Amino acid sequence: MLFGHLALICAAVFTGAALYINVAEQPARLTLNDVALLSEWKPAYKRGFAMQAPLAAVGCVHGLIAWWQLGGLWFLVGAILMIANWPWTLLAIMPTNNELMASDETKAGPQTRTLIQKWGTLHAVRTLLGALAAIAFLVGLSTA
Repeated sequence: MLFGHLALICAAVFTGAALYINVAEQPARLTLNDVALLSEWKPAYKRGFAMQAPLAAVGCVHGLIAWWQLGGLWFLVGAILMIANWPWTLLAIMPTNNELMASDETKAGPQTRTLIQKWGTLHAVRTLLGALAAIAFLVGLSTA
């Protein structure tokens, strides 16, 4: 059951970090002027990505190992939900990220704000995927 617990921990940490971004960091950054908004978003995104991408991968691997060792469909479901953050990020969020990263901070304006608001909405899906994975792992552990 160790890998099931490790998968749950990864999913919970991932979800907590993602939720923090949606309920605290994003609303706070949106109070900044457009230039400061983009200046804050760029390094925050890089740091968040560096933390969350490995958590999604490790959580998936631990979930798959738990599924292999213990059986139970819930571990497989949780693993799929964790790794679903990768294609979601690459296919749905990355075009917005790339546009924001390529933006000149000194020329930030209303379009920048709109893109960062869009990014926040897209990021909320990551929070949901993490929460659903954590629930799946929790159910898997409770039925194992």
